[in-house]
Amino acid sequence: MIQHTVVFKLKHPIGSTEEKHFLKAAMQLASIPGVHHFKGFRQISKKNHFEYGLSMTFESKADYKAYDQHPDHLAFIKNFWMDGVADFLELDYEPLI
Repeated sequence: MIQHTVVFKLKHPIGSTEEKHFLKAAMQLASIPGVHHFKGFRQISKKNHFEYGLSMTFESKADYKAYDQHPDHLAFIKNFWMDGVADFLELDYEPLI
């Protein structure tokens, strides 16, 4: 199992139309085959500057690779992520046990 999480800060102002379009598009990633337990989050703490998070699991490394190369994921990166994200941190974990 792979736990994939990305936390990020948008270039768009909070509450803007651009923010809403970005987040709506991000939530569509849940429909890509192999994605499980998809969640989108908004930061409520001031402990870091990342405003949002996306988290999902994959049953295998092959499923994660297929997601990473899926046309819908690549289109999201091109059409939303590249121009919309100011900073991010990506975390990919496997269970210890």
